[in-house]
Amino acid sequence: MEGEGKVSAENEQQSRFKRICVFCGSRAGYKSAFSDAALELGKFMVERRIDLVYGGGSLGLMGLISQTVLNGGCHVVGVIPETLLPREVSGETFGEVKRVADMHERKSTMFEHGGYGTMEELLEVIAWSQLGIHDKPVGLLNVEGYFNGLLEVFDKGVEDGFIDKSARHIMLIGDTPEELINKMEEYVANKVGRVEQL
Repeated sequence: MEGEGKVSAENEQQSRFKRICVFCGSRAGYKSAFSDAALELGKFMVERRIDLVYGGGSLGLMGLISQTVLNGGCHVVGVIPETLLPREVSGETFGEVKRVADMHERKSTMFEHGGYGTMEELLEVIAWSQLGIHDKPVGLLNVEGYFNGLLEVFDKGVEDGFIDKSARHIMLIGDTPEELINKMEEYVANKVGRVEQL
């Protein structure tokens, strides 16, 4: 349907972010809540006029959010390694596609354009923040408590003295896209507890 997903000018609210980098699965998962959250996040980004940088796939949650943001009139940049094209792209891709050589270049390119992500990427970008390499907010959308186990590991690290309390607060957590993006927009980088670069 033409115009579907568009947001009228009076409903638009400008964000402090020009774009957000979102890592999400090339699968949708078994619970509809995950697909619903990807669609809600995409719609909320359109509402705030935030462009999307993502993993470049057309399948699963990646496909849902990229199509939603693009259909809403915002710019979409997908970054995908050549070797993953057959696995993560099925049919049409959404938005501008940047092809890169490997996963390392993908992560680096996505960080340059926005940056933070799933497990490995999430942990690396948290470490980069702690080291003072960047001062961007790092957000985790915790749909139906999906990441509670990971958060318990972080809390145990603080309890046992392996993670500084101030570093534990580098990552912002939200149960809904609106809650998370609002927290990210209010974020002020905390220099306390950061490790100085050598």
